[in-house]
Amino acid sequence: MNKRFYLIGFLVLMAFDTLAQLSFKQAGNAALPLEFSFAWLLRVFGQPWIYGAFVGYIGAFFTWMSLLKRAPIGPAFAASHLEIISVLALSNILFGEHIGGPQIVGCLFIIAGIICLALSEADDPLEEHQSGSASAARIASSH
Repeated sequence: MNKRFYLIGFLVLMAFDTLAQLSFKQAGNAALPLEFSFAWLLRVFGQPWIYGAFVGYIGAFFTWMSLLKRAPIGPAFAASHLEIISVLALSNILFGEHIGGPQIVGCLFIIAGIICLALSEADDPLEEHQSGSASAARIASSH
């Protein structure tokens, strides 16, 4: 059950983060030329993409907080960066942005890092996380 929770949670987190990044890109493109004026602010907040960015960040925040309650921090933090790969791929598809060798190697390093951190965790990360929280609570209550 825990593995399914983690998988679904990180997919939801990646979706929210990807929505936020792609929405900011679209909102930024629509807000050009950059100027410091009230008309520019109206142009920015008149774009539906800026609200997609807000929804993405708020959704990512709450998803991340839910995941942190149960997931070990090392692999969780690393897996939270999977949106780099999804944003890179979708930027290529949607905006025609170039993906080169360095970007592909970087994506492979991200995936390898997540795998290494996940493998280094205990067999039951929930048990370890809870025992760590219990230890922290005992230390805090003793002071």
